[in-house]
Amino acid sequence: MTRFTQPLLVSALALALVAGGVAAWAGWSWYGAAHDDSAAYSASRDDVLEAGEQAVQNLNTLDHRRLGSGLDLWESSTTGDLHSQLVKGRDEFAAQVKTAKTVSTAKVLSGAVTELDQRAGRARVMIALRVTVRASGQKATDKDSRMLGELIRTGGHWKLSALGQAPVGDTATTD
Repeated sequence: MTRFTQPLLVSALALALVAGGVAAWAGWSWYGAAHDDSAAYSASRDDVLEAGEQAVQNLNTLDHRRLGSGLDLWESSTTGDLHSQLVKGRDEFAAQVKTAKTVSTAKVLSGAVTELDQRAGRARVMIALRVTVRASGQKATDKDSRMLGELIRTGGHWKLSALGQAPVGDTATTD
């Protein structure tokens, strides 16, 4: 070996070791990210929010002219006790809506998942929405509200199992 090739060989060997180290680190990082539970949890949270927003919007939207399909949508968006209540009261409610000739449309303003248990298949959401109601021959009225919903995963899909108004303002009392 000549005196010029030895430093070149040492430099090449050092560069190869650094490149190998970087490749090993990059591979380990990629593997960790690909198998990270937080990515799956995040995707599940997004699914819950999307299903919750859509279901709450569905249950606040109804047109007396397309009552059957609207109530079918209500039923397909729900499960459990809420579903049972809707099915049980369907005929009476349909008669009331036909008589009033109302059209209600809901628009989701924002939403959040407040609780998610993937293993149990249960979640809770809070949804802010604006509901516009038009009664026959009357001016449309808007009402903003916050709803709390509970969802259950059934058959790989999230459905509402409970729905109620969220408290507004300070409900605490002091004596």
